[in-house]
Amino acid sequence: MLAPLIAGLAMLGPFSIDTFFPAFRVIEAEFGITAVSMQQTVSVYLIAFMAMSLLHGPLSDAYGRRGVILVSLVLFAAASAGCALAPSLPMLLLFRALQGISAGAGMIVGRAIVRDRFDGADAQRLMSQVTLIFGVAPAIAPIIGGFVLSIAGWRPIFWMLTCFTMLLGLASLGALPETLPRPRRVPLSVRQLAHTYGAIVRDHHFVLLALAASMNFGALFTYIASAPTIVLDLLHLNVQQFGWLFIPVIGGMMLGAGLSGRLAGRRPPLTTVRWGYLLMGSGAAINLLVSALLPPSAPWSILPVTVSAIGVSLSFPTLTILMLDRFPAVRGAAASVQAAVALGFNAVVSGMISPLLSHSLPLLALGTSLTWGCSFLLWLLYCRLAPEVRPQVLLETPSGVTIPNAPTPEN
Repeated sequence: MLAPLIAGLAMLGPFSIDTFFPAFRVIEAEFGITAVSMQQTVSVYLIAFMAMSLLHGPLSDAYGRRGVILVSLVLFAAASAGCALAPSLPMLLLFRALQGISAGAGMIVGRAIVRDRFDGADAQRLMSQVTLIFGVAPAIAPIIGGFVLSIAGWRPIFWMLTCFTMLLGLASLGALPETLPRPRRVPLSVRQLAHTYGAIVRDHHFVLLALAASMNFGALFTYIASAPTIVLDLLHLNVQQFGWLFIPVIGGMMLGAGLSGRLAGRRPPLTTVRWGYLLMGSGAAINLLVSALLPPSAPWSILPVTVSAIGVSLSFPTLTILMLDRFPAVRGAAASVQAAVALGFNAVVSGMISPLLSHSLPLLALGTSLTWGCSFLLWLLYCRLAPEVRPQVLLETPSGVTIPNAPTPEN
């Protein structure tokens, strides 16, 4: 029951983005705005998501996992209702920011819950199950959004999100466990939080892993953020056919997550990451050839990205566990920093990179290939330093000063 519930909580993020992609053109016409202005509804959401992600983890370290998630669900439901009622773009942007502030708790705190309850291969296996179930959301969200749009318009899309969030809240009240007992909680203070984040961002191993994982998904997110242009303008499909893009890409992510779960405990964790990068590189190379030699068409223009998506999802659970295990005493804070790095990169993708590349599939293929290449170089650098890796334990002295570099034996 835990894996489906955590996956459902994590679904709020992609549902918030993908369900109203089919409505972009309709909203642009209603508010009299440009496509670039409409794209900022994604960027504003991601920036707010990133800023608040730095607090979700520490709040859960201080007050417990369950309470933080329940409060965030109430706020998200209210923000979604606000989006449905927004009379103008500025008001829509305001409520999108409120969605971003509250949407990340399920994903960030959920990862900490997994690591609270499980170790080693069991943690990788459950993280893979969460990723596998979670992968359904981006695949079905634009399809559902397109269907609702064609039947009732764009505002009911946000009312649907409101109802979905309320159902998650009821499920969480009944089934979400509290995995951080009071004796293990870390009091929340600005000074302590600054020391904690300072220690995390100064940890070169953590930073390398966080950047590598963020670039992996960021490359895929370039296609997701560009979905309205790809589907409607380049592939010449309609608002009910976003599945031609999302189903292959998200299907690849689900397949990769399933493989990661099957390999957990059977192959060394670093091996799954190496295999993931092999798939990412192969998919990128095929994508470059297809986009250069063939005109845009479904599904051939999308299938190479599926190969890379398998690699992204195959490597992600291991990269996440390696990151969280750098700071076992404050996994919530570590999960927050990881999410902030990923969201910051995705905000740049949606606000700058996607508008520059989305008008051309060859440019998209080139941009994402370069991104995966940079991620692979970061992974190689981490592997070079890996023999020196030891988890970091944040200890507090009587004076309240954090000691960030006290090593413990590696698990």
